[in-house]
Amino acid sequence: MLRTCRVLCSQAGPSAGGWKPLNFDGGAFHLKGTGELTRALLVLRLCAWPPLVTHGLALQAWSRRLLGSRLSGAFLRASIYGQFVAGETADEVKGCVQQLQALGLRPLLAVPTEEEPDSAVKTGEAWYEGNFSAMLRCVDLSRGLLETPGPTGNILMQLKVTALTSARLCKELTSCIRKPGASLELSPERLAEAMDSGQDLQVSCLSAEQNRHLQASLSRLHRVHARAQHVRLLVDAEYTFLNPALSLLVDALARRWNSPGEGGPWVWNTYQAYLKDTHERLRQAAEAADRSGLAFGVKLVRGAYLDKERQVARHQGTEDPTQPDYEATSRSYSRCLELMLTHVSHRGPMCHLMVASHNEESVRQATKRMWELGIPLDGPVCFGQLLGMCDHVSLALGQAGYAVYKSIPYGSLEEVIPYLIRRAQENRSVLQGARREQKLLSQELRRRVLGRGQHPQESCG
Repeated sequence: MLRTCRVLCSQAGPSAGGWKPLNFDGGAFHLKGTGELTRALLVLRLCAWPPLVTHGLALQAWSRRLLGSRLSGAFLRASIYGQFVAGETADEVKGCVQQLQALGLRPLLAVPTEEEPDSAVKTGEAWYEGNFSAMLRCVDLSRGLLETPGPTGNILMQLKVTALTSARLCKELTSCIRKPGASLELSPERLAEAMDSGQDLQVSCLSAEQNRHLQASLSRLHRVHARAQHVRLLVDAEYTFLNPALSLLVDALARRWNSPGEGGPWVWNTYQAYLKDTHERLRQAAEAADRSGLAFGVKLVRGAYLDKERQVARHQGTEDPTQPDYEATSRSYSRCLELMLTHVSHRGPMCHLMVASHNEESVRQATKRMWELGIPLDGPVCFGQLLGMCDHVSLALGQAGYAVYKSIPYGSLEEVIPYLIRRAQENRSVLQGARREQKLLSQELRRRVLGRGQHPQESCG
């Protein structure tokens, strides 16, 4: 407890006299045990090995055949599963969340269920209804994790739309949206009305079967949010050939749930800075929400589908929608961040932002601009990172008083490991770019082994 207090008092937030940049030098690792740090270092090094990410599912099947299910499962639980997953049962998840809260961090639960865009539809509506039930359990679990929802304790949860509606339908809707004259037939207002009334919605460019699936999908989305009292839903972005449809569905939910007097945005959309048109789309969406008097919530990410997007563009002979390199993506992220922070400073609690980034410079930019614009630490801007990664940034932010959320998948090994492998394949650059975190972990472990005394940040001076 004394050590925790020392680190807490050394990580003071921005003072009234001037902005002071946070130190992401691993000082807050003192809050974690040696076993946790050792596992983190080993797992991050493993995940930075390309063959493990590329052939993860095959390696998992091979280890099960070689070691048997019990030994293979025990190895995964002690390593990758233990590093990135909260657990399987509600009690295990709550235990993980309590550990995070003791470190000044907050939970962002994620159900590890989705449909790959090119996969066959699983088992019709029954598969999506099963996912819907899992979403409701996640809502209930999220709602029970924090005792007092409010400005300093917003309850957030991730929502993957393609777990509740087929990617094929989203592709068709995207094609419909891009046709001339589709604006009235596929308006957010019309979809919101169908959600509320439960009446049949007929879209001329869809088949009878697709219209039935759309109606069932709207019902699932509506019922998830109706259950999600005090829980803000952060809708994940996906591929560019799905995103227009996803944005339409988010806009329809926003018409119903982000209206004035509802307590700020309850449905947020995700914007991917690695796409060339993101800044313009974000500007238009923010201004449209302002004109309509709707609350506006955004999770800002760099993006995870780079290889797939470029592959699809080459195959179709279309323009590559992604930024040319990482530096261009970082410039795009910086511009989008500045845009959103300006909107937050003007609209206050009617505009919320999650700075979802592992990049230290992006986080520093956000904290500096928050200070310059007078945005409070416990206000409508929060930060997000993945559970088990970027702890040197998360912990420093949390100790300084910023709202920091860790994205937390949970579930059985069979449910979560394929999900983790797919996330790793999508986030290769993040995993391979975690060298600085590995270096800081190595330094802290070496310091403990050699007994070199206190880290300079362990004392308040």
